[in-house]
Amino acid sequence: MNTAPSVRTQVKRGVQRASYDTALLHAIVDAAYICHIAFDDEHGVHNIPTACWRSGGHLYIHGSNGSRMLKRLAEQECCVTITHVDGLVLARSAFNHSMNYRSAMIYGRFETVTDAGKRAALEALMEHLLPGRQADVRPGNEQEYAATTVMRIALHEAACKVRTGGPKDDEEDLPLAVWAGVLPLTQSRPAPQPDPACSLPAPDYVRAWQD
Repeated sequence: MNTAPSVRTQVKRGVQRASYDTALLHAIVDAAYICHIAFDDEHGVHNIPTACWRSGGHLYIHGSNGSRMLKRLAEQECCVTITHVDGLVLARSAFNHSMNYRSAMIYGRFETVTDAGKRAALEALMEHLLPGRQADVRPGNEQEYAATTVMRIALHEAACKVRTGGPKDDEEDLPLAVWAGVLPLTQSRPAPQPDPACSLPAPDYVRAWQD
């Protein structure tokens, strides 16, 4: 599918990089730990980073019941963005430099997850952070769940943009004696650092962090 689901998700610039494919959108969301949410209130426009995760066709966030952002998101539509930078693209001319990236913009209104679904949603967050962790830790108690709001936004109104590959130099710049290519950027996973007060051996899912 490569048809924009709405007018506001229609990519106007760099349309060759646009995609409205659900599988690609889910992959971009699943690779993220943080999203940025734009909203406004009486003090102006804000764009706040927050932890995110996906379950089914929704992106989830959570926070304190007193969160200004969560209160406003229940009242208005917003825009959620996620970006992964995969490389710096060095061209022969300054204005043809670029970046390789995967990005998504999601529009709509968040809804509050009911108490009945809150526990499963937060357990899904723990599994998103590190599969296998939820079974080891102390689960949340009633007071902790009561103090936490979980919200979700449907992923049906969204657009993705992706750039891959090398530089796109002008024909007349190709003979220039300038190095051109891509400097890849990836997330690294250094060795786990145990809490000094913890003498337990690392579980399998922690040891697999570097795999």
